[in-house]
Amino acid sequence: MTLLDSVASLRSAGTPRDPAVPESDEGGDALTLGRRIRERRMQLGLTLEQLASAVDRAPSQLSAIENGKREPRLPLLRALAAELGSTVDELLVDEAPSERAALEIAVERAQRGAVFQSLGLQPIRVSKATSDETLKAILGLHQEVERLNRERAATPEEARRANTELRAQMRVAGNYFPDLERAARQLLDSVGYGGGPVSQQTISIVAEKLGFSLHYVSDMPHSTRSVIDRRNGRIYLSNNLPSRDARAPILRALASVVCGHEEPRSYGDFLRQRVEANYLAGAVLLPEEATVELLAEAKRQRQISMEDLRDAFGVSYEMAAHRFTNLATERLGLQVHFMKAHESGTLIKAYENDGVRFPSDALGNLEGATVCRNWTARTIFGQPDRFNPWYQYTDMASGGTYWCTSRVEKAKEGWYSVSVGVRFEDVKWFRGRETQHRSQSFCPDERCCRRASSELTRKWEAAAWPEAATPTSLLAALPVGTFPGVDNNEVYEFLESHE
Repeated sequence: MTLLDSVASLRSAGTPRDPAVPESDEGGDALTLGRRIRERRMQLGLTLEQLASAVDRAPSQLSAIENGKREPRLPLLRALAAELGSTVDELLVDEAPSERAALEIAVERAQRGAVFQSLGLQPIRVSKATSDETLKAILGLHQEVERLNRERAATPEEARRANTELRAQMRVAGNYFPDLERAARQLLDSVGYGGGPVSQQTISIVAEKLGFSLHYVSDMPHSTRSVIDRRNGRIYLSNNLPSRDARAPILRALASVVCGHEEPRSYGDFLRQRVEANYLAGAVLLPEEATVELLAEAKRQRQISMEDLRDAFGVSYEMAAHRFTNLATERLGLQVHFMKAHESGTLIKAYENDGVRFPSDALGNLEGATVCRNWTARTIFGQPDRFNPWYQYTDMASGGTYWCTSRVEKAKEGWYSVSVGVRFEDVKWFRGRETQHRSQSFCPDERCCRRASSELTRKWEAAAWPEAATPTSLLAALPVGTFPGVDNNEVYEFLESHE
């Protein structure tokens, strides 16, 4: 292990990394160290040959160190520090010794990156004769190529693949992530949480302890749910939140800090960060041990209910249902499925580890597929009672039977159903198992619910011209950019006006 590896290991073990400061690319520390050695040597008027001779090394070896291509081991670093009238700690400072050195490091780092290397170009040799303007131009061009490369990868197909891969990982883990559970527990312990619903005041104190103040504004960028100003330690939220409950939005914003999120480099990063943010918010608002205690008792009484979970912690039905899926397999020994569907029949979110077959495309992607009309997630929209949960058994074409409990919730794009279900053999633990509502699904056979009768088809197929009510975000090509769907110009102007 080299000295720089050891230092990095000690730093990572002893001090949490500041998420506001991006980690350098591989070789970044070696570049900075090399530039600090060169800068100090030149200040003392020493030639490369003189310093190399003083530390009993070949000039070529020292040149490789100064160019960041080789890391010195501790004895050599001590010898260099002594000859340069410095200390090892001073040489290992992360900051570049000057603006010029910082520019050279940035260009060198860019040329060593995967994007530059994929272009098949020969890197330029950065010397004293290379002007600042030239280095800035090279760096600017490289940054633009990186941006275009990210955008080229940000296609709907890429997003679907990333989503399918992420869902598979969640399935293997039983949708339970111990690191996030631990992080949520530490946040609550830090503010002395003693049980019961987690109040908004508690969440505000959590934010304060993490170094952030909360600001509710009327001019939030239309494409954002929250904006963090990491420079000034502020979290901006709309003062017109639909539910008047800011707890979850605050926690989702803080997740970027707690989880050490950096700017996503791909849709995979972007989707993973969203999952982690939602998970952390749920894990704080429905603390693991208290939630498991409630659910375990409900299981003993054979009365598991999403409504009871919702009411016990004062959260939305959707968050309660999400949280149940987090804990059901790992802590209760239950395989489950979850789905959120738009009133048009479009599947918005889905998770399963109980073997249910969701509708999907050829690549296995679920989101955007059409849910069978006979499933609980669709039949609930035909019920006049929107106050009580809807329970239903569904016999599947595969031969299995599933039971679901579902509710509808209103959003800006219309009504959505949120459903949680289990296999027939597990329904004994749930309230609502005595329901007489039952349906049968033969999907994906189109004759089940998607193909009209021959008579109706002949009569109307040439005359009908409907306009889809599916959420437009599912039909449009996914937006590009570092944070998909976010107008960066609008966000930067917003932060500038509030600084």
